[in-house]
Amino acid sequence: MGNHHHYLHTLKVKSLGIDTYYENIVFLRSDCHICRSEGFTALTRLVVHHKEKKIIATLDVVHSDLLRMDEAALSDVALKRLGVVDGDLITISHLKPIESLSDVRAKMYHKKIDEAAYYRIINDITNGLYSDIEIAAFIAGCAGDNLDLDEITWLAKAMIDSGEKLKWNGKIIMDKHSVGGLPGNRTTPIVVAIIAASGLTIPKISSRAITSPAGTADTMETMTKVNLSIEKIKEVVNKEGGCFAWGRLARLSPADDIIITIEKALDVDSAGQMIASVLSKKAAAGSTHIVIEIPFGETAKVRTHDEALKLQYYFNAVGDAIKLKVDVLITDGSQPVGRGIGPSLEAMDVLSVLRNQEDAPKDLKEKSLKIVGALFELSGKMENGKGILEARHILESGEAYEKFKNICLAQGGFREPTFAKFKVEIKSENAGTVTVIDNRKLAKIAKLAGAPQSPSAGLYFSSPIGTKVEVGQTLFTIYSESEGELQYAVDYLESVNPIIKIV
Repeated sequence: MGNHHHYLHTLKVKSLGIDTYYENIVFLRSDCHICRSEGFTALTRLVVHHKEKKIIATLDVVHSDLLRMDEAALSDVALKRLGVVDGDLITISHLKPIESLSDVRAKMYHKKIDEAAYYRIINDITNGLYSDIEIAAFIAGCAGDNLDLDEITWLAKAMIDSGEKLKWNGKIIMDKHSVGGLPGNRTTPIVVAIIAASGLTIPKISSRAITSPAGTADTMETMTKVNLSIEKIKEVVNKEGGCFAWGRLARLSPADDIIITIEKALDVDSAGQMIASVLSKKAAAGSTHIVIEIPFGETAKVRTHDEALKLQYYFNAVGDAIKLKVDVLITDGSQPVGRGIGPSLEAMDVLSVLRNQEDAPKDLKEKSLKIVGALFELSGKMENGKGILEARHILESGEAYEKFKNICLAQGGFREPTFAKFKVEIKSENAGTVTVIDNRKLAKIAKLAGAPQSPSAGLYFSSPIGTKVEVGQTLFTIYSESEGELQYAVDYLESVNPIIKIV
C-alpha cells in the first residue's frame, strides 16, 4: 500500500526557466491527481523529494496546458537546490508545521524571545523552510524598536553561525561600514586601498544596494570582478592585503542575504536587524577591528543626533559581546558625499580621489582619510591624532592608487567606468545660495534613471550646500541608459517640491 501511495505522488520534472531569486517554487496543474487528492491550493508549502534530497517549496497552480498531468515544474533555484533536470522523478508531500514560526508570531506581538528562538528562526531561514511571506513577518516583527540589546546580540550570533567563517593569519583584521542613507559616500574602495597599501589586512566583503542607487559591490563591479568565491577572496587578500568582494557567493552569514532581499522588497531597514546584519557579516569575514560610520541628517537614514548616539551605543555593546573592537564615527549626513550617485558615477569619484586629480571631490577624500585615520588608531599602530596624517601620505604619494589597481588585477582585471548615453541637465530657476538638499529624493531620481541595475545610470551632483548659483546654472545632470527611464526621472522631479532649496 505504501509503495502504491508513493507512486501516486510521483511527477516528472519540467524546467520552464523561471527565476524566482531565492524562493523555491513548484508549479502543478490544478487538475493533476496530487492537487485534487490532497486539496493543495496556491501558496501551500510542500516538501519536494528527489532520492536523498528534499527542499521546501511554495506551490503555484497552473490552469493551462503549460504542464502535462504527470509533470511538475520547478523554479531555477529549486532545480539547482534539489539537483534535478528535465525528466527526473520527484515526489511531493505535505509540510509539517514549522515550530520556529511561533517564535516569529511572539515577536510580532512585541514579546521578547530567547537566544534559542533566534537560532531556530535563522536556522530555518537558512535551510529554506520559510517562504518570503514568513521572512517578511520576521522582519516586520523586528522593525521599529522591537529588539533589545540581548536580542540584537543573539540575532548576530545566530547569523554568524549560519554560514562559513573566514580565518586569517594576522591578529588584526580591519574593516569598515557605513550605515548608509547618503547618496554617493563611496569611501570603501579608497579606505581599502590605503589600509592595504599600509601593510594591514582588510578583506572587504560588501553588499549590493538595499534601498540605495548603489552599493560598494555595484560600484566596484563597474571596474573589476566582484563575484568571488571564498577561495578567490583568500587568494587576493593573501597576495594584496585587501579585496572588494560581493558577499553572496562567499556564503558568509547567508541568512542575512536572504533577509536583505526581502527587506529590499519591503523598503524596510530595521535598526536592530541592521546592527546584527553588519556585525555578523564582519565577524564571519574574520574581521577584528571595525570602524562604523553613522551619517545623520534630516533626509539621511539616521535623522537625528540622538538616534545616531543610540546606534553608536548598540554597535559598541553588541561588538563587545561578539568580541569585536568597534569604533563609531558620527558624521554629517546633510548632503551627498562626492558628486556621483549611481555605480559608474561613484566609481569615477573614487578614481579621481585615488589618482589625486585636481578636481577630485574634497568631501569624499577627507571623509575617507578620517575613516582610515580612525582604523589606524583603533589598530594601535598609531597614537591618537597621527592616523590621518599617515593616511594622507599614503594617498597623496600614489601608493593607494597603485594598490587599488593591483587588487583589481588580482580579482580579474581593471576597466574604466563609463557614462550612460542619455543625459539631461537640471538647471536652477532662481539665483541664490544652496541651503538644504533632500538626499532621499536625489537617491530616488538616480534609481528612477535606472541605477543600480543600469550601472552607468544615476546623477552627477554639482551644487553642494553653500554653492552660490545663478539662474540657468546646472544643479545636477541625470544619466540614463534608456530614454524612457530618463523621462521617468524627469517626470518625478517635476512632481515633487524642490529637491535643492536655494535662498
